[in-house]
Amino acid sequence: MFSMVALFWALCILCIINMIRYFSSIRVLLYILRDTDPLLYQSVDGNGFFTTHGQLNKQLKLVRYINNKHYLDHFDPEVILRCDRIRKQFLQISQLSILVAVSLIYLLFFAA
Repeated sequence: MFSMVALFWALCILCIINMIRYFSSIRVLLYILRDTDPLLYQSVDGNGFFTTHGQLNKQLKLVRYINNKHYLDHFDPEVILRCDRIRKQFLQISQLSILVAVSLIYLLFFAA
């Protein structure tokens, strides 16, 4: 029999590692956008994206750009590849977060 506590912590660590990969992928995408598409880079607040004074509306514009698959019309295949990878990572993190929440609920109510 497996321990639910061990499963919970394993899922938490896995989720944190995937979040780090996700943010790293966004950083690489912004670096590529700075060279290939400066207008899109500026419109998503590329220079201040990971700072405390970053503009949330502009940051959400990048999220909507990726979520609505507007990147499929982009002229650079590297941007398309990176955006597709980021979208898949976001979906994976969302699913892992749901599993972490379910395992936490199980620990709180049934493992006591």
